[in-house]
Amino acid sequence: MNENLFASFMTPNLLGIPVVMLIIMFPTIMFPSPNRLINNRTITIQQWLIKLILKQMMLIHSTKGRTWSLMLTTLILFIGSTNLLGLLPHSFTPTTQLSMNLGMAIPLWAGTVLLGFRHKTKTSLAHFLPQGTPIILIPMLVIIETISLFIQPMALAVRLTANITAGHLLMHLIGGATSVLFSISTPAALTTFIILLLLTMLEFAVALIQAYVFTLLVSLYLHDNT
Repeated sequence: MNENLFASFMTPNLLGIPVVMLIIMFPTIMFPSPNRLINNRTITIQQWLIKLILKQMMLIHSTKGRTWSLMLTTLILFIGSTNLLGLLPHSFTPTTQLSMNLGMAIPLWAGTVLLGFRHKTKTSLAHFLPQGTPIILIPMLVIIETISLFIQPMALAVRLTANITAGHLLMHLIGGATSVLFSISTPAALTTFIILLLLTMLEFAVALIQAYVFTLLVSLYLHDNT
């Protein structure tokens, strides 16, 4: 129990060289490109899920917004597979790093905002000042709307980081308590072990839900600006 709770969130090194880039590239192996006339069950299920997600996300978008379909599909597959791989024992989850999540959120958010200012300039500027605002409140509302706009990528990154990190910490604490209780009280250890199994199942769901939420919010930002 003396192990540092945050040791699993530290960037892994091999001979002093960070291997985080290899870990980030590893999920691409899970989605092989079909090169056969008749696909196997795994690739067929993957393609069906990708088409289902793509159809649901692109339903509300215009023609300009649908040009981001490949980007959004790649994003949800990358985040989902990375979160799931992080649930394996002695593995590293890149999405627990706020810097990486900001690196995904800021460019995507900036792209949607710039797209809005380019194609819908008047509508984008109108968000800063709602119609019918009293003259006295104009400066304050402009400042508030500007802050709310720039806080969007931070909210995206913090939401993903906090949810994944909290789940991993909770699993670590319950797993450590289970190992200690086995030498003290077997019934109590079995109870905590069952809780750990249920929490692991919940984390599988959270890993996929957070990938979907992150991509959906980017999709909504895109919809507001196209």
